[in-house]
Amino acid sequence: MENEKIVVRDTTVDQAISKGLAQLNLGTHDVDIKIISEGKKGLFGFGQKDAEVEITPKQLPEMKEPGNISVFENEERADYISDHQTEENLDSEEDNYEYTDTIAYETVDEDEEFPAESNKEEAIQKVIDYLTTTVEVYGADAKVTAEETSQAITFNIESDKAGLIIGKHGKIINALQTLAQTVYQQNERKRASVIVNVGDYRERREKILENIADRTAERVLRTKQPVFLEPLPAFERKQIHARLSKNDRLSTHSEGKEPHRYLVVEIAE
Repeated sequence: MENEKIVVRDTTVDQAISKGLAQLNLGTHDVDIKIISEGKKGLFGFGQKDAEVEITPKQLPEMKEPGNISVFENEERADYISDHQTEENLDSEEDNYEYTDTIAYETVDEDEEFPAESNKEEAIQKVIDYLTTTVEVYGADAKVTAEETSQAITFNIESDKAGLIIGKHGKIINALQTLAQTVYQQNERKRASVIVNVGDYRERREKILENIADRTAERVLRTKQPVFLEPLPAFERKQIHARLSKNDRLSTHSEGKEPHRYLVVEIAE
């Protein structure tokens, strides 16, 4: 197998390099790295351009095929796992999906003290107001409602611009969920899991993650080689781990640093 180079894009050069190394399962000493573009930050996501690097393996391990599985190639279908991961799917993404979460973070005071008394209803309303205002800043009208269960509080966003709120690879909706959790905890002493959903995105994403877990298990058991998934948010890694933990022949663990931690699935010792 030839040592083919790959081109990787991400928000910064360092993130692109880390992503590429994780994709190849190689260290910096195993590759040659060429910076094609350092990217452009843009203003509130407009005009933002990803950094781009070219990574060429110095020597590919013999008798070992790439074990990476894409978790984002096509979120509208289940058959998205390929043996040779590429970045071609990123080329067709709309620039509008490149919003950063700078606006949202600027509106949250992380140094604010937690309330002395619990007030769940007020905390929920503050999150609703926060999400509504933030989504409007992104240029989308939305209606936010809350649904409470014993496991979590789900904030459902209804909008005719669902794709914009979700963002490329779920980047925006995941950022909103993290920030909604922060706002809630700033106004309610009792901990609770917060979920932000747009339409049926979380339900569809859960099915995709289940499919990832099942196909990953099949590949690891068939090839006896570890599989390295693309970086995922912690709560999605937990979903895959929970699915695979039912199989005592498999072992899972996370590697890397946030926000680029990824799951490794291998044969249990």
